[in-house]
Amino acid sequence: MELAGKAVVVTGGTRGVGAGIARAFLGAGADVVVCARRPPDEPVERDGRQAEFRPLDLREGAAVRDFFAGVAADHGRLDVLVNNAGGTPYRLLDEGEAERHARVVELNLVAPLTASLAARPFLRAAHGSVVMIGSVSGVRPSPGTAAYGAAKAGLEGLARSMAVEWAPEVRVNTLVLGMVRTELSALHYGDAEGVARVGATVPLGRLAEPEEVGAAAVFLASPGAAYISGASLLVHGGGERPAFLDAAGVDRSDQRG
Repeated sequence: MELAGKAVVVTGGTRGVGAGIARAFLGAGADVVVCARRPPDEPVERDGRQAEFRPLDLREGAAVRDFFAGVAADHGRLDVLVNNAGGTPYRLLDEGEAERHARVVELNLVAPLTASLAARPFLRAAHGSVVMIGSVSGVRPSPGTAAYGAAKAGLEGLARSMAVEWAPEVRVNTLVLGMVRTELSALHYGDAEGVARVGATVPLGRLAEPEEVGAAAVFLASPGAAYISGASLLVHGGGERPAFLDAAGVDRSDQRG
């Protein structure tokens, strides 16, 4: 296993996409620490190996610095940081004050910066890497989650600058995610039939599985990606079919070229 003996931190790694990422790193042989404000409902494990949980509020700078110092001391190293923690409620811009939207930006942009800065000395010593978990919301309009989209756009920009400033010791890349099927999918897409209908809008015909996101994260952290830094890898099943193709009243069945 190509990451055997490496120490990995996955923020927000107790459920959903984060748990899938943690399981993928466990499968690659890494020692994985997951953090969140609350413990997981059930252990995050794979192949008989289990991720270690440590509680952490990423909005508390001093606690974040102590957390990474503790992980590095206990494991003797820190090789990978996956900045996965984030999220947002659905809220149109004029339905909340700027301060409420700012809290979304804090969680999805400032918190990854806080974690990355705290982890940097240990990642530098190990010639490790940072994997940001971005979103297609950062590269297209996101009505109802505008602050989240803005934060994810900023996260990509941050990663590109970080990749230049921290080279050559630390590589920094971003996974730009489309829709992923998790235990919370019903809140966004409805019942199983709704999830299937949403999945059918994706060129590959389905939503991603959390472990597939994890496989991409493992790749970016692996020796196979040793010359990849400052990159954004799209993990969105081909993206979205342009709406105008279905809206246009043109018969293309006989068109060629």
